[in-house]
Amino acid sequence: MSIKKQSIKIPQAAGLKQILKRCSSLGRKQNSLYVPKGHFAVYVGENRSRFVVPISYLAHPEFQSLLHCAEEEFGFDHDMGLTIPCEEDVFRYLTSTLR
Repeated sequence: MSIKKQSIKIPQAAGLKQILKRCSSLGRKQNSLYVPKGHFAVYVGENRSRFVVPISYLAHPEFQSLLHCAEEEFGFDHDMGLTIPCEEDVFRYLTSTLR
């Protein structure tokens, strides 16, 4: 009986570890899902290109406007991640002015 309990706990622990790596900065830098502390990921454009941006952007009215557009178009309660409804070039230009 104790053998079965151990075999059940190991996959659950591995699954939790993967979730923590995806949702926090505990993952390795080589991991394509890595988000450094103080940053968050957004998806932009038709191809949903992934950008990692500093949390400080949230204080800028221009970025807040993008978030408002995202909320109107997609809402925030979905599994797609935070998706910004604008072209990649526009997003790159905007974020370059915020630095």
